[in-house]
Amino acid sequence: MTRMIRIFDTTLRDGEQSPGASMNIEEKLLVAKQLARLNVDIIEAGFAFSSPGDFDAIHRIAQEVEGPMICSLARAKPEDIDRAWEALQGAPKCRIHTFLSSSDIHLKHQFRMTRDEALTRAVEMVRHARSYVTDVEYSPMDATRSDLSYLCEVVEAVVEAGASTVNIPDTVGYTTPQEFGELIRTLCERIRDKGAIISVHCHNDLGLAVANSMAAIHAGAGQVECTVNGIGERAGNASLEEIAMGLRTRKDFYQADTQIHTEEISKSSRLVSNITGMVVQPNKAIVGANAFAHTSGIHQDGLLKDKNTYEIMNPQSIGLTESRSVMGKLSGRHAFREELSKLGYTLSDQELQEAFERFKRLADQKKELFEEDLEAIVNRAATKVPERFSLKGLQVKSGFNEPPSATVELLMNGQLASQTGTGDGPVDAVYRTIATLTETKSHLRAYIVKAITGGTDAQGEVSVRVEENGAVVTGHGSDTDIIMASASAQAYLNALNKLADLVERHARAEQKIGLC
Repeated sequence: MTRMIRIFDTTLRDGEQSPGASMNIEEKLLVAKQLARLNVDIIEAGFAFSSPGDFDAIHRIAQEVEGPMICSLARAKPEDIDRAWEALQGAPKCRIHTFLSSSDIHLKHQFRMTRDEALTRAVEMVRHARSYVTDVEYSPMDATRSDLSYLCEVVEAVVEAGASTVNIPDTVGYTTPQEFGELIRTLCERIRDKGAIISVHCHNDLGLAVANSMAAIHAGAGQVECTVNGIGERAGNASLEEIAMGLRTRKDFYQADTQIHTEEISKSSRLVSNITGMVVQPNKAIVGANAFAHTSGIHQDGLLKDKNTYEIMNPQSIGLTESRSVMGKLSGRHAFREELSKLGYTLSDQELQEAFERFKRLADQKKELFEEDLEAIVNRAATKVPERFSLKGLQVKSGFNEPPSATVELLMNGQLASQTGTGDGPVDAVYRTIATLTETKSHLRAYIVKAITGGTDAQGEVSVRVEENGAVVTGHGSDTDIIMASASAQAYLNALNKLADLVERHARAEQKIGLC
């Protein structure tokens, strides 16, 4: 009999902890809706106590996203759990996930607690969470470096206190598949008749997150915590797409599967990559650009005779389908809407109008637009923030014996302004000039250029990470001219607009707190 493994997606919480991968509320909502289409079982939408922005994001996701259970993380503290419940109210299905370390390393050096104190706190906080919700998850952090007998004691105690799921984190990516499988098998046996589920949350510090998670499933775990593209703290988490396709492809071995709609995997991967600015490596399993590419003549010969010779999965199983309609400058609004519908996008009339106008401008520069082009258009419109700064004119000069210069014309809060400046290169000249015009105090942390599609008229996409006073945002820009995509500073202005929006929202939140 095939067991169904719950997928607990923590892209919006642990995934967002990747340096530079923070998302604004609209971006989080967009990802959450795609996770619902992917059919994950639980969405960990954030850490409600950590910031007003995280609280608001969790609350909106709880109100607006249908299907999955919505979860908030909370430390084993009453105020954290209270705040999590406030954020989750209104969700048809919700969970509070609370945690405290169980390893002597953490208890002694970080928390300054004894084992008995930690055990008492864990039980009390699980009971406190159960006073709000019926679904409580507890995680003994750094479980894989904990004393086994003490870990078993903690797990049994929190289950008795009302935890319906106990998550076993390999917090520092320390364990191996063999020993982790034995640990999970032991814990499953200890709580076999108590109605609780053992979950796992594996980090990838030694490159074993997926292998450890799969070993845990084989040993009896009923839930896996993972992220799209495997993003997360340090080296990241177990990759959702690798877990889902590993179980689907090797159901014969694991006797387990998930409820994931795998045809949504490719779209989910691209969306998270576009929003966070974290490019997926070409040789990444399942969703990398080369995952279904075959170069060897022997492989190509075999594939032409029978696909099963060198493909254990087909591209269609994760949503990689070629466009059936040739989308170009002669395509009308109806065809554009239909093509977006095939890709799973439903836009309001205003969103469709904005996306269609951008489509037409791009179609004048490209012979053919592909699925990736259309997704880039829609994702950019969906994550739009108020434009304090918008580009109205740009001229870049770069000669053999003269410093590169840029003349930039911006509309700033309704006022037109222009400036000419120089730099070490064309892009540097544009960015320095914009920085002077906007008087920004931010610092450019990262600059990434990639091609969205192939060919000489491919769209180039630029992602930048900008930091100011500890806040890091990601900006995006795209154009068929790879130099123009960067030099036009669409990505830089997008990031500056996000920073301005972030500052304004924080000011409103502080004012609201002051009034209270």
